[in-house]
Amino acid sequence: MVPSNTVVLDNGASTVKAGILGVHDDQPLIIPNSVVRSKGDNSTYVGHELTKCRDFTSLRFRLPFEKGFLVDWDAQKAVWDGIFSSEVLGVNTSEASLLITEPYFNLPNLQDIYDQFVFEEYEFGAYFRCTPASLIPHGRLLARPGLPQPECLLVIDSGFSFTHVVPILNGAVVWEAVKRVDVGGKLLTNHLKETISFRQWNMMEETHIVNEVKEACCFVSEDFNRDLEACRVRPHANPIVQEYIFPDYSANRPGRIRRPGEPLDESFQVLTMNNERFTIPEILFHPTDIGYTTVAASIALLPEDLQGMFWANIGLIGGNTALPGFRQRLMSELRSLAPIDCEVAVYSSERPTLEAYNSAIAFAMRPEFSQCVVTREEYQEMGNSACRRKFRDWKPVEREAARGRDQTRGKGQKGKMDDEDDHSPPPTKKAARGRGRGRGTARRQA
Repeated sequence: MVPSNTVVLDNGASTVKAGILGVHDDQPLIIPNSVVRSKGDNSTYVGHELTKCRDFTSLRFRLPFEKGFLVDWDAQKAVWDGIFSSEVLGVNTSEASLLITEPYFNLPNLQDIYDQFVFEEYEFGAYFRCTPASLIPHGRLLARPGLPQPECLLVIDSGFSFTHVVPILNGAVVWEAVKRVDVGGKLLTNHLKETISFRQWNMMEETHIVNEVKEACCFVSEDFNRDLEACRVRPHANPIVQEYIFPDYSANRPGRIRRPGEPLDESFQVLTMNNERFTIPEILFHPTDIGYTTVAASIALLPEDLQGMFWANIGLIGGNTALPGFRQRLMSELRSLAPIDCEVAVYSSERPTLEAYNSAIAFAMRPEFSQCVVTREEYQEMGNSACRRKFRDWKPVEREAARGRDQTRGKGQKGKMDDEDDHSPPPTKKAARGRGRGRGTARRQA
């Protein structure tokens, strides 16, 4: 039986977008996905507790995610414990279902740990795990009045660790054509931190403040060479240069951009942002990373008669796509790469960081959601095999078949799979007959 209470977690590497279906449908709770140590007040803050911090200088972050994968499960459990507690969602996990996002190309061993935490640690009644882009067809990002949702779409997810180009056909990810660029928000922040430290202020330990500067000042240039020349000719008197006033936490004064003509107080510490405003985000596009080598190459791997539909339905999600000018620059680059007879259309939302969460809410509202989840009873009967068979995955069917054969030899039992739905990748007959968790087999083949 699937519980009626559903918790939605868009479990990103930087923040967790969390909410309960019917309560946080429009605005999720945004929780930092980290354990933070503050030198200023000598305290440690876990996830949602960071709002209690009053001095954000020299913060040290312990991140559950490393290079895009969840590896520090102690830190992640601490963040999740806080989210499920009465201080945040106040949910009884044993009486709720969970919809959670996972990284693209998540490793089988890590997927097994996801399953174990959900059912053995938190005892959720039912559970669904998927990638953020696979939820977008259920949302409103590419919806147009009077028209059905497109069957072919391309999602560009530029997040904290990576940028992925994900084609989706009839609601399923075409994994053979998924492309990844090893550039994300973390790399941009670190590069800005190093640039500022070399040119002006030593900010190497001020990751939090530099990230705020990036979000406040940076933009994507539509004509990089023109803007670079403008900054070179008139370094201090051009339309691009901005001054950012650093925060003063002792006076409870947040950081902000200096207003034109505003007099400066002697206590103000000011950072001048000139060509740094657009040269840092340029890493996303140079050398044409989100142009030819990803989008065009990904579409080239798709059926030729459908490629025009993918060019016409490109959606943007993830925090980096919120940078001003991102969509316009991407449009100009893709137009030169697309066939002349293809329409190029790029869709974005006002808050692209919430697009996956909003789509997850829409999916959880659908009647078929209850047919897609794995229940606690199914997990107790078949272990991780129940999740492998029911959730769409990137691994080839042949690997699933081999795993099923190993499980069959190890257990010698036949599973009852007649009630499986059509929401899973079609397993071979031998893969569908294995029972038992087969955890050891999964680790050897990962």
